[in-house]
This record gives sequence, C-alpha cells and structure tokens, in this order.
Amino acid sequence: MSDQEFDLIVIGAGSGGVRLARMSAQRGARVAVVESRYLGGTCVNVGCVPKKLFVYGAHVHEDLEDAAGYGWNVPVDDVTFDWSTLVANKNAEIERLNGIYGRLLENAGVTVIQGTASLQDANTVVVGDSVYSARHITVATGSWPIIPEVPGKEYILTSNEMFYLPQLPKHAVVWGGGYIAVEFAGILAGLGVETTLIYRGELFLRGFDDDIRRFTEQEMRKKGIQLQFNTNIESVESSGTQYKVQLTNGEVLETGLVMAATGRRALVDGLGLTELGVELNESGQVVVDEHFQTAVPSISALGDVIGTPQLTPVALAQGMVLSRRLFGDGQGEMDYSAIPTAVFCQPNIGTVGLTEGEARTEGYDLAIYKSEFRPMKHTLSGRDERCLMKLVVDKRSDRVLGAHMVGPDAGEIIQGIAVAIKAGATKAQFDSTLGIHPTSAEEFVTMREPVA
Repeated sequence: MSDQEFDLIVIGAGSGGVRLARMSAQRGARVAVVESRYLGGTCVNVGCVPKKLFVYGAHVHEDLEDAAGYGWNVPVDDVTFDWSTLVANKNAEIERLNGIYGRLLENAGVTVIQGTASLQDANTVVVGDSVYSARHITVATGSWPIIPEVPGKEYILTSNEMFYLPQLPKHAVVWGGGYIAVEFAGILAGLGVETTLIYRGELFLRGFDDDIRRFTEQEMRKKGIQLQFNTNIESVESSGTQYKVQLTNGEVLETGLVMAATGRRALVDGLGLTELGVELNESGQVVVDEHFQTAVPSISALGDVIGTPQLTPVALAQGMVLSRRLFGDGQGEMDYSAIPTAVFCQPNIGTVGLTEGEARTEGYDLAIYKSEFRPMKHTLSGRDERCLMKLVVDKRSDRVLGAHMVGPDAGEIIQGIAVAIKAGATKAQFDSTLGIHPTSAEEFVTMREPVA
C-alpha cells in the first residue's frame, strides 16, 4: 500500500471513531482517522467531560454552606468565585485529554489526518488537496447543536459556546428540556447566576420515569431555579449588554445570556453521502442496518450520526462491534436494552431499564417500590434536599425491570445496579443482598413493601 491507501478510513475522531480505529489497527488493519476539529469529539471537548467538571465546580458553594453543620466555620458570605480560573483549569484538562487521544492513536499505528473530509466515491476520501483510498470508510462525525429559527437567533448560544464564556451573567435563560438544558440550568444556578429554564412541554426530561421527572422538578425549584413549562421563546432582542426574551405566554424576560439546548442534528454537511447513494432519514441521520452498514457496501456509520442513543458508551460499544465485524471474526451484535444513564443535574439522576410507563405499555403486571428520604449528610447540614429511589418489578417473574434514582452520586450507584438488571436479577435477589450501611445505596436492597 502507498501512504494514501488504507484498509479503513474513519471520518471523525470522537469516542466511537477513535475506538473503531484503534481496535481495527490492533487487528492488523491499516487505518487512518480524519478529524477537522479536535480529538475526542463532543464528549471530551464540549460535552460530558467539561460538563461534569463544571458540575463539580457549581456544587462547591453548597458544600461550603453545608460545612457549618459539621463544625467548620467557613465565611460563606465572603467567599469569591473566579469563573476564568474554572474555565482555564478545564481547558488545561481538555488539552491533556486531547494529547492522550493522540497518543492512543499513534501507539496503535493509526494515521491521523487533520482536515475536512468529503467522499469522492465509495472508496475515496478527499481532504484538502490530498486524496486517500480505502476498502472501508466509516462515518463517525457525530452531531451538532441546533437553534430554532426565531427572530434574534444570532444572540442565542449553544452548549458549545457555554464552555468558553468570557464571563458569567447575573441572569441567564436556558431553553430546552433535555439532559443538556437541565444540567446547564443547575451549573449556572450553582455558580450564582439567576437562572430561568423555559420548556415548551408540560414537564422536562421526556422519556425518563414520571416520578423521577416530578421529583427533579421539586428539587430544582428548591435551589432557586425558575422553571417555566408550556412556554416557548418567540424572539430575542439585543438591548445593549442585555437581551429581551419574548415568551409565548406574553412575558418578557431581561437577561444577560440565552442558551438553547433544543436538540442536535447529525453532522453530515459536505460529506457527499447522498450523492453516493447513502440514505438519510427524515431527521438527517445516516440510515444503517443492524451491522452499521449503509446502502453503499463499503461505507458504514456509527455513533450520534446514526440516531442511536447519544451516549459515549454506546458509541464506544459500536466501535468495538464494527471493528470485530470488519477485521475480526465477522461476528458481534449491539444490545441496546437496559442502557444505564445519568443526568448530572443537582441532585443527580441515575436510571437503567424500563420506566413504569414503558413497562405498563409493554403489558407487564407491576409491583412498584419507592423510597424517599433525606440523605444522611443533610441530617447535620440542614439542607432541604431529598433522595428518591424506585424499582419497577414484574410480578409474574419477579424480575427487576428498571431502577431509577434522584440523589447524590446517583450515576455511581446506578452503574452497579445496571449489572444486576442486565443479568436479569429478581426482586428476591435484591432483597437477599446485604446492604452497605450506612449508605443511600442500601435502600435499593431494603425496599420490602410495594407502593403500587
């Protein structure tokens, strides 16, 4: 092969693309990755990683307040916060991770090509003035935030820009009702910004268990976040350093920042996919079969660009499966059941398996177990924050179909519960498991009486 010829060219160096490239190279394939922005994709640069660092930073003020109940004399009213320090430290960590991704690819023998790719034909990728050929091409370009078409759209930021704000405003409006909107509302409020969340539906976090959604609403209101449901933004108008946000309910909000977290679209612009016969669905996502194969035999796709759950572990698993199919034994399937996930609002949400609504729709006869309590930490801190845990159980088989939690470290706790649910654990097995005392997590193995 020449320097321009490969067994596999991966377009996009996000989580799924990097995993596919590394695993394929380790199986003996000659692999190149084309990336136009940054190694690590959305998750590392403008997603999961910096978001959680901001969540940690936003929670420090509550920890300082809580310290008094434990005998620590912290003059909270005199504490100052420097946004630029948090951003700079976050940037340094992201640069470190970018370097790690680069070394992982280099050590695996993967060629990294910087630039914007387009497909000349089913086996040819053009990057700038260079032309590369490959037996297989995989599109792993991810997704990009979208802003609805409203007057003043140019004044609205997305999550991408939020990670690099030059300064924090006194007041912010967050528009949306999914993970990103709820998380950023908590981050801003925790950092002292008066925050209003606007959502067009009756209640945010559509798709999560209804008890979890309602409980999270209560906890967020306790933290001073203004929640306006059944409301939308009609327009945004610039007024000096401030903005006037016109709502569909007739109200006008004056704010220093408007952020839209109103959805994401597949990033396929300029690739030339449809010209080659690759099909896109009505949402603009690449259509693939269960083996990530597009309508063009040499072209596959994975990750956010194909519309599967937009979660880093999903893309990683897809990369592993596709590598095995292309350069391994040709086997491997994705299993999208019981995918655990977390929302890093404050307090956190962790969830895995079926919601109560989903289970009832599927025809299960259910027993529902719930426990709501004040976490032990707050018995001395005095903070009015509560925790909710819920198990959804099939009465006939006694199998636990879903586990849901709102509370500190929910993601850490649900990760372990996810193993049990994936293995088909029954409620009797949960009950026979000894708890770790005193912890919040032990509630999952001590709920004895169903509430419904």
